[in-house]
Amino acid sequence: MFQQKRAYWRNLDNAAKMFSATSSAKDTRVFRFYCELKEAIQPEVLQKALNQTIEKYPVFLSVMRKGLFWHYLEKSELRPVVREEYKEPCSCLYVRDKKALLFEVTYYRNRINFEVFHALTDGTGATEFIRELVKNYLCLSHKEDGLENVELTNARVTVRDQEDDSFSKYYNPDLPKRKKKKVHAYQIHKFRKEYEELKVMESTASVQELLGVSRKYGVSMSVLLTAALIYAIHEEMTRMQEKKPVILMVPVNLRKLFPSDSMLNFFGYIEPGYQFGRSGREDTFKEVLKEVKGYFEENLSKEKVAQRMNELIAFEKNKILRWAPLELKNPCIKAGAKMAEREVTAVFSNMSAVRMPEEYAPYIERFGVYTSTPRTELCACSYGDTMSFAFTSRYDSSNIQRNFYQILEGLGVKVELKKPDFPEQVKPNYEGKKFFRGFSFGCIAAAVLSVMCNAVLTPNLHWAVWAVAGALSMWLALAVGYFKRHNLMKNAMWQLLVVTIGAVVWDLCVGWRGWSVNFVLPAVCILIQISMMVISKIQSHSPREYMIYFVMAAGYSVVLPLLLLACHVITVSAPAVLCAGLSFLFLLALILFKGKEFKEEMYKKFHV
Repeated sequence: MFQQKRAYWRNLDNAAKMFSATSSAKDTRVFRFYCELKEAIQPEVLQKALNQTIEKYPVFLSVMRKGLFWHYLEKSELRPVVREEYKEPCSCLYVRDKKALLFEVTYYRNRINFEVFHALTDGTGATEFIRELVKNYLCLSHKEDGLENVELTNARVTVRDQEDDSFSKYYNPDLPKRKKKKVHAYQIHKFRKEYEELKVMESTASVQELLGVSRKYGVSMSVLLTAALIYAIHEEMTRMQEKKPVILMVPVNLRKLFPSDSMLNFFGYIEPGYQFGRSGREDTFKEVLKEVKGYFEENLSKEKVAQRMNELIAFEKNKILRWAPLELKNPCIKAGAKMAEREVTAVFSNMSAVRMPEEYAPYIERFGVYTSTPRTELCACSYGDTMSFAFTSRYDSSNIQRNFYQILEGLGVKVELKKPDFPEQVKPNYEGKKFFRGFSFGCIAAAVLSVMCNAVLTPNLHWAVWAVAGALSMWLALAVGYFKRHNLMKNAMWQLLVVTIGAVVWDLCVGWRGWSVNFVLPAVCILIQISMMVISKIQSHSPREYMIYFVMAAGYSVVLPLLLLACHVITVSAPAVLCAGLSFLFLLALILFKGKEFKEEMYKKFHV
């Protein structure tokens, strides 16, 4: 009744802009929420449940697109397909230049996995999605048992509410800036695993036992676990390393402070820590707990959290950053994120309790969560009396994890380790990288052999220079094809630039004859535009998908030949005039017959 049509495209929220810029194969910014049932998963039923869930949360049907100044999310007609688990947990979902959904649902035995790219949603949004997914699955699979479909959320929440950018909504530029002294935190340095694959260590504990210990010390469960992790890290530090404090990044759900029904990112963070090795005090666990408790009480106020949130949004709204092209902006954001990492030792994310109606309890074992990370991270969530912990890291050592569990057991909390349960074939896939490295080695080997043969057999001739240049040209063309292989339209545009510029360079090196601009440039421009039309037809691209590449190719093919003609660089005018004229007509046809899509695409690509 209250559903509204979702936006065709939308800006990224404040946190998503950072995730889109800093994600990589080593740090995918993907996290997994899962549910273990007490029965084996039926794939067909899970697919039906997913289809129902998507109807309620259509904001997840988005793909990441690239503009001149920012990335943005665009509505997609793609639909998710349930698969049995087939790759390393938290593997990359956002592949640049590839049009793909930013989440995935898989299953293995009795476990339902929901993995999502952090630019799409945060832990709260993911929790709501998997609750709805599990509910729909159980209702479908136990319909004959009389299991009722219970509404989990407010039915009055619309799609526009789900798409609400709450960061912008609650941004207040008039709030005073907080004063913070930058501190370099202790960094965990261990031997990394081969290929840096993700290492997951899971365990469970009783919520009642944890609450009992928390009440005994007069702290919240989050304070207790934060202090335990800080102390666990300290047990691996040397006296020299105690000069730097152990600081954790602890995400905070801003919906608890600012009313919001958004399914987008809406979280902040605090940075509790402890300086060990200070003279005149004993670094006991109770001392750490006391200091962490004081930090939480002081920094979890609405005013303090709002100040931190405003700082991040103000950085985004900086005029210089806003108007900087994305290709310049992304390295700056990455550098800033890298510097910020030096202020944090590890991350602790407490997703709190996952609640389901009592009717579904007989079928559910537990929920769990963990995330990809370039360092060490602890995630926790609870269901019923089961608290699930998951450490993720890319280090061989698991001493910190062991220390954390020993601390909890020393406090009277029994911890049960869970053996990772993944399919045997689930391993990182590096075949593409291996092929590219092999090809790169082949090109280098060919260049080196050519130089060797030239030096030994024909020292008076210098033909090896051309052999090396040829190998470099081959490598460059394949490198562009490899890195842009996920988007053939963008690949064609890059090949247009590489081939035309490469031809000019070759022409200059062999004693300028003008063949590169007189014949190669016009021919390649026309061929690339024809190839784009063929690709868009074969792949059934909509105008919104091919528009920007057609405009770029046609604009390049009009402006460059005419400019070179005007400067008398081109001496054979017929091919250049033919190229510019046909490209202009092609561009004009796009504007006249696809005017709406043209305006929309230009606005999206150039939004700030």
